[in-house]
Amino acid sequence: MKPVVRRVALAALLVGLAFLGPLALAKKKIKTAAPAMDEHKRANHALNRLTFGPQPGDVERVMTMGVDAWIDRQLHPDKMDDSALEARLVPFRTLRMDTREMVENFPPQPVIKAVASGKQPLPTDPLKRAVYEAQLQRYEQKQDQKQEANNGTTNKQSAADATGIAAADQAIPADQVQELLDQPPDQRVKAFLRMSPEEQRALTASLRGDQRDEFVEGMNPKQRETMMAVNDPGQVVGSELQQAKILRATYSNRQLLEVMTDFWLNHFNVFIGKGPDRYLLNAYERDVIRPHALGKFEDLLVATAKSPAMLFYLDNWMSVGPDSDAALGISDRSAWRRRGPGGQAKRQHSGLNENYGRELMELHTLGVNGGYTQDDVTEVARVFTGWTLKQPTKGGGFTFEARMHEPGDKIVLGHRIKSHGEKEGLEVLHILARHPSTAKFVSTKLAVRFVSDNPPAALVDRMAETFLKNDGDIREVMKTMLASPEFWAPEAYRAKVKTPLEFVVSALRASAADVTDAMPAVRHLQNMGMPLYGMQPPTGYSTKADAWVNSSALLDRMNFALALAAGKLKGVAVDPERLISATTPSDSQQALAALESSLLAGDVSQQTHQVISARLQDPKISRRKLDDPPRPPNLAMIEGLLLGSPEFQRR
Repeated sequence: MKPVVRRVALAALLVGLAFLGPLALAKKKIKTAAPAMDEHKRANHALNRLTFGPQPGDVERVMTMGVDAWIDRQLHPDKMDDSALEARLVPFRTLRMDTREMVENFPPQPVIKAVASGKQPLPTDPLKRAVYEAQLQRYEQKQDQKQEANNGTTNKQSAADATGIAAADQAIPADQVQELLDQPPDQRVKAFLRMSPEEQRALTASLRGDQRDEFVEGMNPKQRETMMAVNDPGQVVGSELQQAKILRATYSNRQLLEVMTDFWLNHFNVFIGKGPDRYLLNAYERDVIRPHALGKFEDLLVATAKSPAMLFYLDNWMSVGPDSDAALGISDRSAWRRRGPGGQAKRQHSGLNENYGRELMELHTLGVNGGYTQDDVTEVARVFTGWTLKQPTKGGGFTFEARMHEPGDKIVLGHRIKSHGEKEGLEVLHILARHPSTAKFVSTKLAVRFVSDNPPAALVDRMAETFLKNDGDIREVMKTMLASPEFWAPEAYRAKVKTPLEFVVSALRASAADVTDAMPAVRHLQNMGMPLYGMQPPTGYSTKADAWVNSSALLDRMNFALALAAGKLKGVAVDPERLISATTPSDSQQALAALESSLLAGDVSQQTHQVISARLQDPKISRRKLDDPPRPPNLAMIEGLLLGSPEFQRR
């Protein structure tokens, strides 16, 4: 480790540990007799709670418009122009693809397997074909290795060939790489396509850091994606989805919509690492969650229930009723085919899966104490048999398969659900969406996200009442919450600890960062324990402080803040001087005061101010001797320390 890096890391550790005490206070509900918020604080509070954090100048803009008018605008996002964000998303072609297109352009293993077996032809498009051929060769090599392992023998020549290929992946001479980099973009692409699959993989594997960016510079989106997809097609899909989430949260004018989309994605969690869900999540967020984020809860519930992403994640697409035609092996419903020799049906298998039925009630609607029983779980599972997918490996959508559906009436929460195929599921979703326990459970989760880790019961009750009176209208529930004295209580101000996602994006927004590559932010979130779309259990991530407040997490946040402010994040440009409206301060103390005002609206405790001030005067930090002449203030260091402060960790 270089000395400068060691000093920065030490400073981060010392400051982070010093901040642990004040930050931990945010986990408690603090009751004070503080006066009501003034208009400046109201604007800052609204921005901290209803967006991913204020950008420079946002507080003044909200005050000019009026806090209530700004909130009303955010509640109606369709009225706002978001073309600047859309321009940033243009390079990510997968965002505009349906799942079938995505599977076709970035083939997962089942597609490659179909090509290998002759069931599907190679594409004629040269860019697509390059991706297919690289994956096909990799697939065939793995199959050969499996065959040798099954035969209990080792083919030395095959092993040598494999070793040679692996060595070749690292053996592209530097002068050849540079020769490619010196060519115009179209010539680079043509040269790449002339290479064998082994050479293509070797080249893409050998490009590192700036060279990789230089290699794809000037290429159109399809060409750039092809370069990545040669090594891993699925990585392109996942990377573009994750980068788009960071960019939307950072740059969208429709901030409340993005916050609500994130809230519902977490509520109806789907894990990106389960099979084809990597390919299904884009449509899930785009077509299921975002359009319904401020609409009727029942519409959102039905959309998630029919979503291929949810059907696959919770295994309902494979759920078969024990007495269904599929389970009994019936291909014709005539009586003579339905009976075995003893007059009883021939039972081939029973594949009832209760995962979705359980999570539907426990996590999506009623809550764990919502009044349902294990019998209800089983009955709901029987109701949703036959809700399945059409050709899931090829990106097919929802279909109802009557042969898989469990016949007969069911009893759910005391309601008799008459045998009616797919309509049974819609009836159950209707009952659950309008249940008082659902109203309270959903209202509680919204209040936890926007008001307090321990929201007042009276507020939750009023929100639940609005939910029931307005048929689960999410916008109306939000209006009740936002009009409440509890939301605007002085003790609520900066009392919620940010999740890693909220922290990272709020730092980008507060810094007025220009993000051209969001992957460094994505990787930092993974290091902080919150990989995007990466929560494996269906519970989703916690939005409460106790899940995120510990010394290791604070150090990770501080390191990110320092790297961001110092311009050490590749693809993220910041300029601390832009955060100071007046002339650049002549000393560190003036700079600290100016940046406290810009980044935190002046809401900095005396303890935080003193700790940072002391660090800035430490020779190990300032890198000057006592007799050295004064140096310009290190704005990047000050910005980084403030972004890592306990006040910035709270919203």
